Amino acid sequence: MRLLNTTTLLLEDFFGDNIPSYAILSHRWEGEEVTFQDLREGRGVNMAGYSKITGCCRQARLDGYEYAWVDSCCIDKSSSAELSEAINSMFKWYLDAEVCYAYLSDVEERSEFGRSQWFTRGWTLQELLAPHFLVFYDKNWKEIDTKLRLRKELESITGIAHLMNFEDASVAQKMSWASRRTTTRVEDEAYCLMGIFGVNMPPLYGEGKKAFLRLQLEIIRISDDESIFAWLVKGEERQETGLLAQSTRCFKYSHDIVEPGFSRQRTPYTMTNKGLRIETQLL
Repeated sequence: MRLLNTTTLLLEDFFGDNIPSYAILSHRWEGEEVTFQDLREGRGVNMAGYSKITGCCRQARLDGYEYAWVDSCCIDKSSSAELSEAINSMFKWYLDAEVCYAYLSDVEERSEFGRSQWFTRGWTLQELLAPHFLVFYDKNWKEIDTKLRLRKELESITGIAHLMNFEDASVAQKMSWASRRTTTRVEDEAYCLMGIFGVNMPPLYGEGKKAFLRLQLEIIRISDDESIFAWLVKGEERQETGLLAQSTRCFKYSHDIVEPGFSRQRTPYTMTNKGLRIETQLL
């Protein structure tokens, strides 16, 4: 894992059990973000995104942390192997952080909090759910409040009723949370959800919507939650498709779908190359 020294703003590598305590940044990618190469080659200081990095490191120092992690500059995205490892590890990195700073660059007044674009992005869903301690900051790095104290407001904004215990939600409910959000790359619609569902798979940019189908197959492989089939498309959105959904948007009406209690009393469903085998009760 590569971390930023919050004093020197230099990158340092750590491995295995030698990873120190660190703060982690959650933010929206905007114009002129500082990449790994920009920081290493000294170009970062003249870029707009550099203030985001210095703000994170300054807050981390104030909170007593020697290291911080910022996705834009701590991952060498020119290495496909490193990018794959980072995408598959990112949920755990947010989970293991001592504190997560959610930086809302489009919020200056408290009244603007619920309208922040941060709540519309796919990757920030796991950044909301994974950290044990999450603090929101506005554009000027003024603290708004913590996730715990904002729980009710966040549940209203995001539609997530399991904010502090998201593991208890059904597959369909988790998908419905993501249906409200967008990603720049179509494949990231699936990749940003891997940690939430506890699955791993290699990212293959260029595969398009096949990424979301692969995600569902991986979920089916480790889970017997039948709510993964509880999706719906209406009107003009309807299209010919198979048993699996084409995108998270198919789950936007599934926020109240829970796993039926009786499903654990019968044989789990199985997926084969001939289709789905499932037992159900006749009422």
